[in-house]
Amino acid sequence: MPPESDPTDSTDEPCSVIDSVEQIGSKWRLIVLHDLQECEKRFNELKRSTDASSRTLSRVLDDLQEMGFVNRRLEEDAPVATFYSLTPKGRSLCPVFDEIEAWADEWLHATPTGEDPAAVAADGGGTDDGTASERTE
Repeated sequence: MPPESDPTDSTDEPCSVIDSVEQIGSKWRLIVLHDLQECEKRFNELKRSTDASSRTLSRVLDDLQEMGFVNRRLEEDAPVATFYSLTPKGRSLCPVFDEIEAWADEWLHATPTGEDPAAVAADGGGTDDGTASERTE
C-alpha cells in the first residue's frame, strides 16, 4: 500500500493557496490588513479598532512589516507617534477582501443546504415536494 502524501511535503508542487494562507492567514493578520485598508493608523487606533492586545498587535505588525505588507512611519514630534499603512503589496489584497465580503454577504447566512434564507422565506419555506413545511408551537 503506498504511503499517504503529506500536504506539507516540500517535494510536492507548491500550492499558491497554501503559501498565501501561511503569509496572511492568521486571524490577527487578516484583521489588521483589513483595518488598514481605510487609511494610515496609529498603533493605539489599531489597538482600539481591532480589539487586539498590545502584545499581539505589536507582534502582528512586526510580522506584516517584515513580510512587506505594512509600512511603519515614526513621527518624532512631541509626542512621538508611530503610524502604520499598507504597502503596495498590502493594498493589492483590497480586492480579495472585497470578494470575501461579497461571499460572506451571500453565504454566511445561507441555510445548511446552501440555500439563501431570503429565497426560502419568499418561497413560503416549502420543502422539496412543493408543500409548505408545517410548524407546531
